[in-house]
Order: sequence, then structure tokens, then C-alpha cells
Amino acid sequence: MSKKLFAEFFGTFWLVLGGCGSAVLAAGFPTLGIGFAGVALAFGLTVVTMAYAVGHISGGHFNPAVTVGLFAGGRFPAKDVVPYIIAQVVGAIAAAAVLWLIASGKAGFDAQASGFASNGYGEHSPGGFSLQAAIVTELVLTAFFLIVIHGATDKRAPAGFAPLAIGLSLTLIHLISIPVTNTSVNPARSTGVALFQGSWAIDQLWVFWLVPLIGGIIGGLIYRCLLESKD
Repeated sequence: MSKKLFAEFFGTFWLVLGGCGSAVLAAGFPTLGIGFAGVALAFGLTVVTMAYAVGHISGGHFNPAVTVGLFAGGRFPAKDVVPYIIAQVVGAIAAAAVLWLIASGKAGFDAQASGFASNGYGEHSPGGFSLQAAIVTELVLTAFFLIVIHGATDKRAPAGFAPLAIGLSLTLIHLISIPVTNTSVNPARSTGVALFQGSWAIDQLWVFWLVPLIGGIIGGLIYRCLLESKD
């Protein structure tokens, strides 16, 4: 079990450092900035790389919504849900701390003023989208993310391609929803950076725990009840 928890810690660490790091450090430069599309690709690449690196150890969740969704889908034992989530959140906070140390090396950096890649709605949404839009976006996209994960790891799916399908799915999710919420679909990712942003991100963090967890459960149940082979 300890190896599984370390795998989840390092996988979530890499996801937050790679994805949020690309947003904080590389997205906004006027000439060489990677923009929304680059950030979306960075998140997808973190999942692909760590799923191949440690997915065979822990299953490669790196996300409390995935852990809960896999439990709802009958793919994960209840006794391991809380330890996995703790490892994921600790990994996300550790990555956010490293990212803060790097970003603080630039004169004038302010995590609170910059937003520090935090998730938000209303005036803190990149595109000014409402709470209702944020809830619908996070709910639907997390549910579909879990459907993709269940399907890609189904025994009937082509072997060896699950990390690619899951990583590309996360890239697509970010391409859709960065303007709406800065894309969560992952409560651990939201928590790590929110703690360093320190103000509005913490106030709005409840949305990015509650809604992705519900979306994960819905996605897991949809696959389990409607799509999974019963034999």
C-alpha cells in the first residue's frame, strides 16, 4: 500500500507542477507564451507520462474525483479511497509549494494577485463565467472523464493505450473549460494552488471539491450500469 500511495503522491505532484506550472510560468509571455492550448496539452502530458511511469503501481488516479469515480464504478475498494485522496492532496500541495518557490524568483511575482493558476467562477473565471456555468462545466466534464477512464481500462479495450486516451481526454477537457473555470475536474489540483493564492481561491474551493466528486460518481455509475459488460 505504501508504494501505491507514493505513486499517487508523485503522480499528482507531477500533474500540478507540469499543468499549473505551465500556466504560471509559461502561458503569459507575449512572444514565447504557450497560451491556453499549451496549458491544456501540458496537463494531458503529465497524465500520459505518469500513467505509464507509475500507473502499474497505483492505477494512476492522481485525482480524488477519479478515485471516487472508480469506486462508484466498482473498480476500486472503499478502504483505499481516503488514503489515496490524502496522498493526492499532499502531492498537490507539495507541487504548489515548489511552483511558488520557482515563480517567486521573478521580481514582482505575487501569487495572490496573479491567481496562481487557481480555479474560479464569476469575476475570477478567466472568461467571466457564472457559478452556474462553472457547476455545469465541471460536472459534465468530470463525468465524461470517468467514462473515458473506465472505457480505456476496460478488459475489452485495446491493451496499452489507456494512458494516451486518458491524457488526450484531459487535454480536450482543458481546451473546453479553461475559459470557464481554469479547469479543475480535480479537487487536489485545485487545493494545492488555492492555498498559495490564499484569498478568493480558498473561498471558491468548495465548488471544485463538491462538483468534480459528484461528476466522478455520475461517470462511474453511468459506465457501470449502462456500458460495462456483465459477463
